[in-house]
Amino acid sequence: MNNILLKIDNIEICKIIKRLNKFVVVVEISGKKKYGYLANTGKLSDYIVCGRKAFCVPKESGRTQYRIIAVEEHGLGAVLDTFIQMKAFEKAIDLNLIPWLEGYRIAKRNPRLDHSILDYLLEKNDNRVYIEVKSAVQRVNTYGASYPDCPTPRGRRHIRKLIHYHVTKGFHTGIVFIAAIPHIKYFTPNKNIDPEIYHLIREAINHNVLVKAINIYFTPKHNTIVLGNTDIPVIL
Repeated sequence: MNNILLKIDNIEICKIIKRLNKFVVVVEISGKKKYGYLANTGKLSDYIVCGRKAFCVPKESGRTQYRIIAVEEHGLGAVLDTFIQMKAFEKAIDLNLIPWLEGYRIAKRNPRLDHSILDYLLEKNDNRVYIEVKSAVQRVNTYGASYPDCPTPRGRRHIRKLIHYHVTKGFHTGIVFIAAIPHIKYFTPNKNIDPEIYHLIREAINHNVLVKAINIYFTPKHNTIVLGNTDIPVIL
């Protein structure tokens, strides 16, 4: 049974018109053009397409009037907003819904490790693990989720650091890919888009860095973020 992680209030249906820049998308709501904030730096070429149905929430301030949460796909929604993705991940940990993180709690957000800032420090008794979270919203071969959808020097740097801290200093580190699209059965790194990311993930696994993937998606009927499979196979 899938679990509800978040309820999104004040959802409004919008239509994608065009992407102005990395963070701003022109949308149409009730026949009027508005500006939507997109909290995702990926290319998202399969989703930010003219005419595509999306789900937004009003913003109280800033240069954009709305925030884009998800885009309709197969009757459900792909969660594009990385802030929502991370909040869903945090909720899943708080509710102890991820078996391979059973008993862990979030000890710190954005922990500093030497000269680097990571996403989370998790603790369970005397066990500590540093986690970096990545958004995987590119669909491949019908049932696969992939990362990245464009070359990512930042992503390479993060994975290298996780390997380095684990191998040279003995820290427990991990990468969690959030496959935030419906009907996903596996995760695979996108070797064609960024071959180095593919090889770094393989290296991380070989060095026993934790590499996992979970599935979440949006349900338009109830305006909720739902947790799907908590341990999607990672296929190289």
